[in-house]
Amino acid sequence: MSRAIWLVLDSLGLGAAPDAAHYGDEGADTFGHIAEACAAAARGPLRLPNFARLGLPQAHAAAQGRPAPGFGTMPAPEGLWGYAMERACGKDTPSGHWETAGVVLTQPFGIFGRAEHSFPEPLLQALVAQGRLPGVLGNCHASGTEIIERLGAEHLRSGRPIVYTSADSVFQIAAHEEAFGLERLYGLCELARKLLADYNIGRVIARPFTGTAETGFSRTPHRHDYALPPPAPTLFDALLGAGGEVVAIGKIDDIFAHRGVSRSVAAHGHAALFDATLAALSQTGSGSLIATNFVDFDSVYGHRRDVFGYAAALEALDARLPELFAALRAGDLLVLSADHGCDPTWPGSDHTRECVPALAFGRALAPRALGRRDSFADLGQSMAAHLGLPPLAAGRSFLPSA
Repeated sequence: MSRAIWLVLDSLGLGAAPDAAHYGDEGADTFGHIAEACAAAARGPLRLPNFARLGLPQAHAAAQGRPAPGFGTMPAPEGLWGYAMERACGKDTPSGHWETAGVVLTQPFGIFGRAEHSFPEPLLQALVAQGRLPGVLGNCHASGTEIIERLGAEHLRSGRPIVYTSADSVFQIAAHEEAFGLERLYGLCELARKLLADYNIGRVIARPFTGTAETGFSRTPHRHDYALPPPAPTLFDALLGAGGEVVAIGKIDDIFAHRGVSRSVAAHGHAALFDATLAALSQTGSGSLIATNFVDFDSVYGHRRDVFGYAAALEALDARLPELFAALRAGDLLVLSADHGCDPTWPGSDHTRECVPALAFGRALAPRALGRRDSFADLGQSMAAHLGLPPLAAGRSFLPSA
């Protein structure tokens, strides 16, 4: 046993899950459609030599029964590679992370299904009254960048925050960081979290932005998620209870409602997140878990349907992987996964129900194919086994028996 490093490639799906048709996502394929678009464009095929070492394109080929465009010839991976399906219903960030950490939701989160007038009137009335607001704007399904461009000027004029949702289990509040106030926005989100107690909504998200109608509006890095806590102990709780250390980098701490975390590291942007991961590797000892979420794949490129931006971000992270390989100790286990898909070629701006990568690398691991894993929880069970913990409630370890 040494350490486990869990990297979440947020939204990097490997193709529609078997039940994707129930979600309107039959045919979605985040990785495959990005690769297809790149191979057909002047910029040329995706270049991911280090992800290929880990088996990412090979896992996609296994999930789809054929390689993605540009990956017809691939080297043999140097680790364990396969793909996993989510057992929980939905395609939400919390359910995907929690299942990977050993907690499979048996009941889906609540959602606000109506595209317009999405929120119940009593909920909004309580938010306005208790939050001492002049009212709210939005109250619909929307992309975050689109709605602040559409309603940002009216928000500044009226002082009314923008509330919106999507096909995911989320209540989002956008407000101007300076005119409305960041701490006021956070307080309003904490109030919304309490008011949503009977709705089983996975997350309330504060979405601060700056700018003017003349210069344009842009979201700031001061987003904050207020998630429901996992309904049962996770891998994080188990490791903390055993005296280990859990370092949560980026939005991981928010997703787990600050439970089971020894130390939280704030970082914004993939470069900063990667730097923070390397720093944590230099500071932690045996029995530690470092968990990092690379959120820009989802929030900056997937939801905004930016195919080539997503591709460039994949290539940029690939170029830095050798630094991570060099920082690993002999007994370390590196695990890479995702929490759902967000196909940037798909209609709308929501997540997509897809299989996700199940990749593991360690100097002592003999490379082999993992095939299909029937739950994301297999990844957490494998990390638990590596860290010498008792078995988690869900999942089957894919590591060799001691």
